[in-house]
Amino acid sequence: MGKKIGCKYAMAHLIEKGRIYMKFSQQKGLIESYIVAGTGGMVFYLLHFPIPWILGPMTFMILYKAITHRTMVVSVRLYNVGLATLGIYFGLSFTKETFITVYPYIIPFLIMTILLLTVSVINSIFVTRFIKIDPMTSVFGSIPGGLSEMVAASHSLKANSAMVTIFQTVRLLTVVFMVPFIVTHWFIASVGNPYEVTKNLSSVPVYAYLWFSIALVAGWLLRNKLPAAFVIGPLAVTVLLGVVGVGLPPIPPWLLILAQITVGMRMGNNINLRDLKIGGKYCGVYFTLTLLLLAFSFGFGYLFAILSDLDIPTALLSFSPGGLVEMVLTATAIGADPAVVSSLQLIRLLFIILIVPSFLKWMFKRREKVAA
Repeated sequence: MGKKIGCKYAMAHLIEKGRIYMKFSQQKGLIESYIVAGTGGMVFYLLHFPIPWILGPMTFMILYKAITHRTMVVSVRLYNVGLATLGIYFGLSFTKETFITVYPYIIPFLIMTILLLTVSVINSIFVTRFIKIDPMTSVFGSIPGGLSEMVAASHSLKANSAMVTIFQTVRLLTVVFMVPFIVTHWFIASVGNPYEVTKNLSSVPVYAYLWFSIALVAGWLLRNKLPAAFVIGPLAVTVLLGVVGVGLPPIPPWLLILAQITVGMRMGNNINLRDLKIGGKYCGVYFTLTLLLLAFSFGFGYLFAILSDLDIPTALLSFSPGGLVEMVLTATAIGADPAVVSSLQLIRLLFIILIVPSFLKWMFKRREKVAA
C-alpha cells in the first residue's frame, strides 16, 4: 500500500515538474519571439520603412524561422489583445463627421467593390486555361477576402484547400508589403502631419481606461460570430462611446507599438516559406494576378477620389484588396483619414466574407449542374 502511494506521489511530482518545465519553455520561447519581432520592428523603424512595427516583426519572424528551422512560440491571447488595442486606436479616430462623410459613399463603394471582385474572378478563371489548377481553387485562392474564410469555403466545395491557403498567402504578402510602400512613397511628401490620436496623456485619469474593458469584452463575445472580431468589436464599441460623448483617453505610444509588434509577430509566425515552395511556379502566377488586382484597385480608388470629396491617399487605401490593419495604420502615417479607411475597409471585408463565399458556392454548383 505504501509503495503504491509512493509511486503515485512520485508520478504526480514528475507531472508537476513537467508542467513547470513546459511553462518555463513556453515563456522562454515567447521572449525569444518578442526579441526577434522587436528587433525587426526597430530595424524597419530606423530604415524609415512604412508601418515598421507591423512589417518589421512579420519579416523577421518569417526569415528567422526559415534560417533556423525553429518552432517559434506566440500567444493567441496576446495577439487578440493586440488586435483589440489596434481596434480601439482606430475607433478613437472616428467622429460624428466621419459618418456624414462616409454615408453617401457606401453604395458607390459597394458597386466598385463588386466590379473589383468580378475582375478577380474573371482573371482567376482565365489563368486556369494555362495552368493545372481547377477554376474553383483558383477563384478561392485569389479572391481578396479573409484567408481562413476562403479556405473554409473552398474546403466545403472540395476544392484544393491547401493550394488556396498558399495562393491566399501570396496575395496577403503582396498587398501588405507593396501597398504601404507604394502609397507612402507617393504621398508622404505631399500630405500634412500624420493623423494623431495619442496625445495629452498626462492629463488623462487612469480610471478613464476602464471604458476600454467594454471594448475588449465585445471582441471576446463576437469572436465566433464575426471575422476579425477582436478588431471590429473594440472598434465599434469605441466609436459608439466616442459618438455618445464619453471622454475616452488616447492609447499610449508604447502600448500601440507593443500591440503592433504582437500582431506582426503572429502574422509572421503563421507564414511558412516552405509552404510557398510547395506552390512552386504557380505562386508566380498568383503574384501576377495580385499585381493586376492592385492596379485595378488603384484605378478604382483614383476614380473614386475624382468622383467624391475624398483625397487620393484615403481613396486608394480604402480600395486596397486586403490588410485592414495595415491600411489604416498606413493612412495614419501619411496623414490620410484613418476613420474613413476603417469604415470603407470594414464594409469591404464584411461584404466579401458574408456574401462572396455563398455566392461563389452557388456559382460553382450552378456550373456543375449546367455541365452535367
